[in-house]
Amino acid sequence: MKTSLVLSAILAAACVQVAQADTTERIKIDAGHQFFEANCQRCHSVDADRASYGPLLEKVVGRKAGSYGDYPYSDALKQANFVWTPGALRAWMEDNDVFIPGTKMRHVGIVDPTVQDFIVTYLNSQ
Repeated sequence: MKTSLVLSAILAAACVQVAQADTTERIKIDAGHQFFEANCQRCHSVDADRASYGPLLEKVVGRKAGSYGDYPYSDALKQANFVWTPGALRAWMEDNDVFIPGTKMRHVGIVDPTVQDFIVTYLNSQ
């Protein structure tokens, strides 16, 4: 009986931790969505059914740079040889002209690492 109570307590504590982690992740995704709308959505979308000036950012994390469909990328991005990782996205958001000179996109300037993290978390959830 004692073992059952201990196991039940451990299981309950684990469930609370999972719920807290899920809540924290949801908060980060929601905040990232808001920052995305304020900073990125003017030119980009995460919805393939919504037309946008810039390339679609749905499933951008893990995608080879300059490879989305028939989007007319700059030569700089066409020749870029990397995959969009969270770190690459952060560097791009901070100063895309420094990260990859010669791209079409105008400087973003999102330098706050927390805001970058929220946006990356949001994009990673899409």
